Amino acid sequence: MSRIASVLLPMPLPEAFDYAEPEGMGLAVGDQVAAPLGPRLLRGVVTAIRDGTGGNRPLKPIAHRIDDPPLPASTVAFVEWAARYAADQPGWPLAMALRGLRAPKPKPERVLVPTGAEPKRMTPAREKVLAAAALEALPAPRLAEAAGVGTGVVKGLVDEGCLAIEERLPDRTPPVLDLSPRQGALNPGQAAAAKALNASFDAGGFSATLLDGVTGSGKTEVYLEAAAHALAADPDAQVLILLPEIALTQAVIARVAERFGSPPGEWHSAVPPPRRRTLWEDVAEGRARIVVGARSALFLPFRKLALIVVDEEHDGSYKQEEGFIYQGRDLAVARAHLEGCVVVLASATPSLETLWNAEQGRYNWLRLAARHGAAVLPEVSLIDLRETPPERDHWLSPPLVQAMAETFERGEQTLLFLNRRGYAPVVLCRACGERLTAPDTDSWLVEHRYTGRLVCHLTGFSMPKPAACPHCGAKDSLVSIGPGVERVEEEAKRLFPEARTAIFSSDTMFSSQSARDLVEAMERGEIDILVATQAAAKGHNFPNLTLVGVVDADLGLRGGDLRAGERTFQLLAQASGRAGRAERPGRALLQTYAPEHPVMQALSQSDRDGFVDAEMELRRLERLPPFGRLAAVILSGPDAAALDAFARQMASVAPNTEGVEIFGPADAPLGLIRGRRRKRFLVRADRSVDLSAYMAAWRARVRPPGQIRASIDIDPYSFL
Repeated sequence: MSRIASVLLPMPLPEAFDYAEPEGMGLAVGDQVAAPLGPRLLRGVVTAIRDGTGGNRPLKPIAHRIDDPPLPASTVAFVEWAARYAADQPGWPLAMALRGLRAPKPKPERVLVPTGAEPKRMTPAREKVLAAAALEALPAPRLAEAAGVGTGVVKGLVDEGCLAIEERLPDRTPPVLDLSPRQGALNPGQAAAAKALNASFDAGGFSATLLDGVTGSGKTEVYLEAAAHALAADPDAQVLILLPEIALTQAVIARVAERFGSPPGEWHSAVPPPRRRTLWEDVAEGRARIVVGARSALFLPFRKLALIVVDEEHDGSYKQEEGFIYQGRDLAVARAHLEGCVVVLASATPSLETLWNAEQGRYNWLRLAARHGAAVLPEVSLIDLRETPPERDHWLSPPLVQAMAETFERGEQTLLFLNRRGYAPVVLCRACGERLTAPDTDSWLVEHRYTGRLVCHLTGFSMPKPAACPHCGAKDSLVSIGPGVERVEEEAKRLFPEARTAIFSSDTMFSSQSARDLVEAMERGEIDILVATQAAAKGHNFPNLTLVGVVDADLGLRGGDLRAGERTFQLLAQASGRAGRAERPGRALLQTYAPEHPVMQALSQSDRDGFVDAEMELRRLERLPPFGRLAAVILSGPDAAALDAFARQMASVAPNTEGVEIFGPADAPLGLIRGRRRKRFLVRADRSVDLSAYMAAWRARVRPPGQIRASIDIDPYSFL
């Protein structure tokens, strides 16, 4: 045995396993191999190679090298770092890094090429087919479509030997990108910010920059210019642009395609597996130079990352809550540090953690204080629902209805914002008071009237709305409580029957194409009133939208989330910022029962700095992020008594470390999900404490028995 290879498997295992490297295999870090585990051969990745001379234990040999591109060493290092940071098994992030290989390799395509032979009888249709075939080798159906003829014409030319069938792999030639500078298209503030980002890149090595610009200030154009500069400086350089929502992806892809003359690679859950595999290989082999994607794109095998952009960096969607738990924004900064490249965090409402890092000088701080062109920020006003409430069983107050009427008369658009999907969030029995919940889950069922179903947004459970109460059997007793976007649209249609209305939420957008179609219809002015959740509250530019009405501005302030104020301010500022993004001035009306709340006052006065200062002081006094660190432990199991016993055992073995406080165990607010009881610990630590190492050490002291599961969440965003 000359060498030993440590192989990490994409499974919940605590470490890489050692295998003997067969003579002459010549493995290197990042190579993908088939390694035996019990009776099976599993795909794994080599994480280390060392000399095996003098070894005193027999090792199983690696079966063979897998003919797929290796993971770059920097990607392997990132996978291992991410596991340590999340205090989790390293096989989980590796599984994410290999996710693109789940689909089979693309098969050769049967295309038609001219043979040079002339048909016995030439017709105009045949001439068109042969001309199209001379331009590009295409499959028969696409060739017929390109020539504007029926497939029978193509078949006839094949039968006569004028066209021959060849098998070819899809063309993977990288597109030629337009990398010429566009400084003349930027206003002075944008040009200065782009110049500063270019200087960071030219300086070499890692740097992090907060691109802090008001809504509509043109942050996208700035970071695209920085991307062009990075790609022009190095023919092997690659750029990753992260987005929090699939709905945003299509708009940004269109902007990238317009700027560079070619669409970027696209990576998110709606991309079919074969296309994901193709992109994975193109990234690993350096053909894909620009990738736009969701948070999981961080785990792609980039050969030479030069720039990472985290757009809307404040967005909670960057937090992965299930499986391998991580915060995409933080891992983006870590990957940039490991790659030695530039990372840009862009937002109109940056997170307090990012603002704190900028204030401390850890991040560069670039500000865009004005909107692009003639556009100005919208006027934000509060509607006190205690003084001007909606009519009974209505949700839009008289001042908002009046503003909508004026906007409609001027031929302008209205956005009604409510971050609640479906028709009604609660279905209640008037006879017995029962609130309908999902089976074996504490989550309430949400009524979706368009489909006639009750849906659990937590577990995905769905059922037709029953005619009688499942609890007491009373007929026609079920009533809808509270509004969702479907109910608000129903009211808007009653008030403005001539207006064209639509809903924009994850329930109505079944694909990225449907989201793109709705956004384009809104941009063309084909919709008068758009009722939307947060899917439309950020990143979109609707030139004729001049009024934003927030139906329930208090919604995000309910509950015990420490980030409730920050999230509400960010979300409502982003939603309000959709108004008046072109020449016509805009306004935003926020319906609230608490106009005196600091968040509402800050929004009405456009005083972000005042809100941030007050929120920072509260966090500092409580030693909460960014002045401290948080972690959560979530325990679950089917048996309540066994879960209680394990929670007490886990509490008893917690390491006693200065600067660490442990709260719990306590019942989770959602104490039952899919038949499993849940308990939580919350850990607060000083910034001087290595919280990931502390949580890993705690986990190592106890092993969950039977069906009990324990998961660790570093920097939790959900407290349910």
